[in-house]
Amino acid sequence: MRTVLHALPDFSAGTTRTLRSLHFGSRGAAGKKAYLQASLHADEVPAMLVAQHLRRQLEALEATGQLRGEIVLVPMANPIGLAQDLQGASLGRFDLSTGLNFNRHYKSLTAALIPLLEPLLGSDVVANTALIRRAAMQLLQAWEPATETESLKQQLQCLAMDADIVLDLHCDNQAVLHLYTGTPLAAQAAPLASCLGAQALLTCTSSGDDPFDETVARVWWELAAHFKGRFPIAQACFAATVELRGEAEVEHGLAARDAGALIEWLRYEGLIDGRAAPLPSPLCEATPLEGVEPVTAPHSGLLVFLKAPGDAVQAGEPIAELLDPLTDQTTPLLAGVTGTLFARVARRYASRGMRVAKIAGKQAYRSGKLLSL
Repeated sequence: MRTVLHALPDFSAGTTRTLRSLHFGSRGAAGKKAYLQASLHADEVPAMLVAQHLRRQLEALEATGQLRGEIVLVPMANPIGLAQDLQGASLGRFDLSTGLNFNRHYKSLTAALIPLLEPLLGSDVVANTALIRRAAMQLLQAWEPATETESLKQQLQCLAMDADIVLDLHCDNQAVLHLYTGTPLAAQAAPLASCLGAQALLTCTSSGDDPFDETVARVWWELAAHFKGRFPIAQACFAATVELRGEAEVEHGLAARDAGALIEWLRYEGLIDGRAAPLPSPLCEATPLEGVEPVTAPHSGLLVFLKAPGDAVQAGEPIAELLDPLTDQTTPLLAGVTGTLFARVARRYASRGMRVAKIAGKQAYRSGKLLSL
């Protein structure tokens, strides 16, 4: 294992933060590169424990010569957010200096890449892949971040931009394990969902606001569409966000199981020697992110759930009750779509307009910005 420390610019006098990446194996002439990072939302702790179990397993695999490619692991992707503790509350989702989500506003490179690539692409798809990766990396390295957080985003995107596989490990408030990926990647995501036992696999081509995983993968299908019929462009990067259940589920048993499932999937993808075990039966099929219903509270009140994460619900069925302690009004919160309730909030007092649960429906009906804040 090779450890690389990436210094971030000082946020203020006397402060220094460092990002750490762990590098296992070697890409070599024909090997793949996989990149995995944990807890970009720094208050989503389960991913960091999974990363610790992954580190141990990867060290053992490397020591016995079982790695076929390079695997890069960032076990703590957000030292900035991890330090944002306010009177005992961890505030790792948003950058306190700007209010921006740490998993939004990465560099969308397609528009800048097109004029650079136009005179250089040819008929060799492998050569085109290498050319696109070099050009994308040059654009990222030319980026001059204005803030410490932008510098962190630049470092993370540079580490992932030339990878064949990118996994961004997160969690939700209270949830079953679920995945987000690009619609063109749904077939490749299905074995990952099976290995992990995911109960929702949500796909889209553009979710809005340029989240990390989408930014490194979307450039490939966008360039392929732009140059269709002229130059062959491979879908050279598979990327997904893995939501590791709920934020309080920090247990060695779960983490070891998740790490083992990720190792088995990497074996399936050819980065680790040995025959992959038969895939478990899938627990879900891919459904559009545009079909996810965010259930919201019509008024403030005590939130009493009638359905748990993983439950199947029918349109019109109550999933929770909202009790106003001032008026004693009780309002049932009804599912608007038929599907799986895959996530809900941990809070039990809702403010007006608050998103309290998410249901994965099969029919797309939303557009615009599809992710929560």
